[in-house]
Amino acid sequence: MTLTQLSSFITIVETGSFTSAADQLGYAQSTITTQIKQLETELNCLLFERLGKTLLLTQEGEHLLEYAQKMLQLEREILLNIPSCNEPCGTLCVGVSESLCYQKLPSVLSAFQKQYPQVEIQLQFISHDTFPSLLKNGNLDLVYTLNPSIDAPELKKIYIKEESLGFYVSPNHPLANREQVTEKDLANMPLLLTDKNCNFRKMLLDALHEKNVVSNIILGTSHKEILKQFAIDNLGIAFIPDITAEKEMKSGTLKRLNWCGKTFPIYSQIFIHKDKTLNTTIDKFIKIIKQGNDD
Repeated sequence: MTLTQLSSFITIVETGSFTSAADQLGYAQSTITTQIKQLETELNCLLFERLGKTLLLTQEGEHLLEYAQKMLQLEREILLNIPSCNEPCGTLCVGVSESLCYQKLPSVLSAFQKQYPQVEIQLQFISHDTFPSLLKNGNLDLVYTLNPSIDAPELKKIYIKEESLGFYVSPNHPLANREQVTEKDLANMPLLLTDKNCNFRKMLLDALHEKNVVSNIILGTSHKEILKQFAIDNLGIAFIPDITAEKEMKSGTLKRLNWCGKTFPIYSQIFIHKDKTLNTTIDKFIKIIKQGNDD
C-alpha cells in the first residue's frame, strides 16, 4: 500500500469516476485501475461497486477513505513540520469563505508565496456547516471564514476580526437617498440574498420576522458578483459583506443604505482542528493575514 495509491483512491471518490481521477492526476486510466486493483488485492476486498453509470464506495471503501485521508494529512504535516530546508515547504490546504476572496485573500496569498515559495497552497471554498468535518478528516489544514462568531469544542480559534454587512442598491433605487432605513422599509422590496444555508441570510430573515416584515426574496445565490450585478441593474437590494462591495462603492455603481435597524455582527475567523499542531507554516500564514488586516 502506497500513498500514491491512497491519493488516487481519494481522487476517484472526489471526482466520481476513474476517468476523471486519471485526468486530474495526469495518469492513464489504466494506471488508476491498476492502483485500485492492487489496493483491493492487498486488502482482500472490493472498494467500489457500479450501479449503472454510478460509482459507489463499498462499506470497506468507506472505512478505507477515513484512514486514507488521515494518512495523506500526516504526509502533509511531515513535509510542513520536518522540512529538508530552512524554510517551510510542502502543501498547505486552506478552506476559505468566498467573500474573503474579493479584497483580503489575494494579497495574503501573494505576500505568502513571495516569502515562502516552496509551499504550495491549495484553496477550497467552504460553507459554515461543512468545514468542521473537513478539518477533522484532514482535508483542510486551516479555515479562513466570514461568519457570526463560531465556538465549537472540536475547533481551535486562532484569529478573529470584526467585519460588517451592508445593504447595497443602485443610486437610482427608491431607498438610495433615504436618511434612515429600517426593517419596515424593506417590506415588499425585492431582496437579493445569499443562499438558504448562509448565516447572513438567516440573520436578516430573523430580524424581519421579529418586526413582522414579510420578505420578498427574488434571488438567492452564494455568488456575490451576481448579487451585486442585480443590484447595479436596480433589480433589488443586495445584503452582502461590506468587503465584497468596496470596488463598486468607489466607482459609484452601488450605494450603501444608511441602515438603522438591527445590527448583524460578523467576523473573519481562522480555525484549525483542536487536535492539530499549530506548525510553523500555518503560523506564518496567519501572521501575514494579521499584517494585511492591520495595514
